[in-house]
Amino acid sequence: MSTLTTAKQNVYDYVNASLGGGMIDVELDPIHYETALNKALGKFRQRSDNSVEESYLFLTCVEDQNEYTLPNEVIEVRKLFRRSIGSRTGGGDGGSLFEPFNMAYTNTYLLSGSKMGGLATYDLFSQHQELVGRMFGSFIEFKWNTTTKKLTLLQRPAASEEILLYAYNYRPDEQLLSDYLASQWLKDYTLAVCKYMLGEARSKFATIAGPAGGSTLNGDALKAEAQAEIEKLENDVAMAVGGGVGYGFTIG
Repeated sequence: MSTLTTAKQNVYDYVNASLGGGMIDVELDPIHYETALNKALGKFRQRSDNSVEESYLFLTCVEDQNEYTLPNEVIEVRKLFRRSIGSRTGGGDGGSLFEPFNMAYTNTYLLSGSKMGGLATYDLFSQHQELVGRMFGSFIEFKWNTTTKKLTLLQRPAASEEILLYAYNYRPDEQLLSDYLASQWLKDYTLAVCKYMLGEARSKFATIAGPAGGSTLNGDALKAEAQAEIEKLENDVAMAVGGGVGYGFTIG
């Protein structure tokens, strides 16, 4: 059994036990649990930036091809970097090597006031790097389609080269379900949705006939309770209870 399958089953077991499973018969099928969890994951991804992470991806560009389809988990591409400045081939011909990762050491060095003058020097150097990149082709102009996941380079590559993408992507379900901030929210939201489903089903039959006058089902009460829990949980995300900054998160 995969880690993701185990994590999902833990949520289903939590929901079933919370609804009285083991003591009473919970009238839900596996598809109901799965639907509720998918709704919880979708709502969390919509409302919390804890579901998103920054990432760097490598993309191999092909000569004369300017359209590329990226993985579904990529939701926003912010910048593209090429390895060399002043070279359109990516091989370093006629340009100096530019590696964003290597800048980490340079940044640390320049930020040390005892060596180079501190923040003022760092700021001037950063402006210089950006200017050189714009003048000599370090940055690549592009269009990004969030629906089709297509990345379009505005100018076709003159030769094959490997470029670096700075992007935002969704964290995998497996990570969210094991995240100490997000996991409990996801369990509780799944429970609330399942409770609403159960209430909806039971409310179709307000009473069940029996020899002692029948029994009354608690469908309407379950629905009202579930709705209140859903509203509270969505408010919790706005208050960053599940991690991140909730409604304040914006991409683009």
